[in-house]
Amino acid sequence: MALDAEIVKTLEGVTTATITTVLLKLGLRNTWIRGTKPLAEGQPRIVGPAFTLRFIPAREDLATTASWSAPNSTRAAIEAMPEGCVAVADAFGVTDAGVWGDILCERMVKRNIKAMVTDGVMRDGAGVKASGLPVWSQGQAASPSVASMTFIGWEEPIGCGGVAIFPGDIIVADQDGAVAIPAAFLDKVLELAPEQERLEGWVVEQVRAGHPLPGLYPANEENMARYRAYRAEQEAKEVKNG
Repeated sequence: MALDAEIVKTLEGVTTATITTVLLKLGLRNTWIRGTKPLAEGQPRIVGPAFTLRFIPAREDLATTASWSAPNSTRAAIEAMPEGCVAVADAFGVTDAGVWGDILCERMVKRNIKAMVTDGVMRDGAGVKASGLPVWSQGQAASPSVASMTFIGWEEPIGCGGVAIFPGDIIVADQDGAVAIPAAFLDKVLELAPEQERLEGWVVEQVRAGHPLPGLYPANEENMARYRAYRAEQEAKEVKNG
């Protein structure tokens, strides 16, 4: 399940906004996980394969504190997570009960889990932040998950923030939220996203220099020729500087 270090490095250099643009060009419109905001200031951009977690609406005989000790529990799910994954919890948008709390986050940090993403909320906000685990969620709530949800299991297809996510899909999260890259599209994103990022960086420079947007963004043939000349110049400098 672990990603190659070069894949992680490449995606860490690309914004979620750029990734959504690339996926849109590839025919995928619904990839941004709604409601996922950084829980703490200054969280780094993270990249990792999705480890999915599924909640359903609470049923009184199942959503109990005793369920926390069951074999099919949130605690057991953490022990099943491979290093380097991103836990993605389908909380079906519930915001009055936290899917996770600080103690569970502390254990995830010890197990080298990259981050947690959910369309729900977290408990123990201060403790979660203190754990150092990067979290993307809709915010915080005091109530435990069993107040509104039943944990069902892990590593199965889920819907999180309106996005279909399968185990092993690639999650990228930054200040704009979290995006899911279907595993089958990873190679194309790796091929196209860095170049899209470079092109848009050049466009920003042109706008700052006073160039009008029509024909620049998106670039027409004339401006693409200017961009290609710029890239050739940059590459020549890189080769010269070793």
